[in-house]
Amino acid sequence: MNTARTPLPVVLAGARGHGRSHLLNIRRLEERGLVRLAGICELRPLDAAELDGIGDPEQSADLEALLASTGARIAVLSTPIQTHTGMTLAAARHGAHILLEKPPAPSYAEFRRMADGVEAAGVACQIGFQSLGSHAVPAIRRMVEDGVIGELLGVGAAGAWVRDEAYFRRAPWAGHRRLDGVDVVDGALTNPLAHAVATALALSGSTRAEDVEHIETELFHAHAIESDDTSAVRVVTSAGTQVTVAATLCAGKSSEPYVIVHGTQGRITFWYRQDRVLLQRAGHGPEETEYGRTDLLENLVAHVTDGEPLWVPPAATGAFMRVVEAVRTAPDPLAVPAAHWHAEPGESAPRRVVDGVDELVDAAADGLRLFSELGAAWAPSRRAEVR
Repeated sequence: MNTARTPLPVVLAGARGHGRSHLLNIRRLEERGLVRLAGICELRPLDAAELDGIGDPEQSADLEALLASTGARIAVLSTPIQTHTGMTLAAARHGAHILLEKPPAPSYAEFRRMADGVEAAGVACQIGFQSLGSHAVPAIRRMVEDGVIGELLGVGAAGAWVRDEAYFRRAPWAGHRRLDGVDVVDGALTNPLAHAVATALALSGSTRAEDVEHIETELFHAHAIESDDTSAVRVVTSAGTQVTVAATLCAGKSSEPYVIVHGTQGRITFWYRQDRVLLQRAGHGPEETEYGRTDLLENLVAHVTDGEPLWVPPAATGAFMRVVEAVRTAPDPLAVPAAHWHAEPGESAPRRVVDGVDELVDAAADGLRLFSELGAAWAPSRRAEVR
């Protein structure tokens, strides 16, 4: 890339919470001369302490006005899930290219409206699944295609995290399936551990909406919330591959989420937040490799300036959005009975731990089974199926 070019002006919508990481990343690319932070869209302007080391960008609660006044070429959108489609289309109307946080939309219909609108406007859109920027993903796909672990049997993923009650009070939409009559579809599979779902689908070679044949969900919650905090999903792809993901926010302890690619002659385990891959196969010793990663905003800048292909365009998240839709249309999550969870102190509030869930999540990824199939006492067979 020719870094002597004029830096691209960027507007960030949502600069607090997770948005802070985008703010710091924009600053990193600003130091390299690739972008310039032109504006911040927040309902409450950032104060001097929050802007320390960032500069003095224009601030406004009106995204369209900010895009117009700054002439931003790129909009980074890190706002509540239910706002994603509207804000993406607003940015597209102003000719701005977009980095959109995951999940891209709360329903498949909103996703299609967003993707179609972006295409019609002729702007680029990158979906913020950072794990899909890992160079391990294409490397694992090549290993599978080359038969390194024999015939592909299926893909499992496991995510066991700890979240306390304050996590579900961090924003008005947190822990909700709907809010004021509008879909939100927050939940373990669709938001905090959405990367596990998207990465498992990518490693199975099934990222497009049409790659999904059948979906089963099992949704539960231990916390006093509307959405799921402990759930499993099974996707059968159009190629017949089974992808099973188990996730919980009620673990005994947090662990690194991972994806296992199962083959007839071995397996590949990918810790996607660490870009770390372990290859185990018959007749060979274990081989561990750490891969690099392409930053998705940096890739979007390279796409805009030099025409480099996007790592995660909307079409590459169509299969994930089919899972979001299956969660959205499934019956409301079942409460885990109080006899099967216990309270423990959290960082800032109590948290609920589902008994034995850490081991169940691992067993689900290892055996490609749902919680009910593993005999979890709190998980009666009540699968919601989507074809």
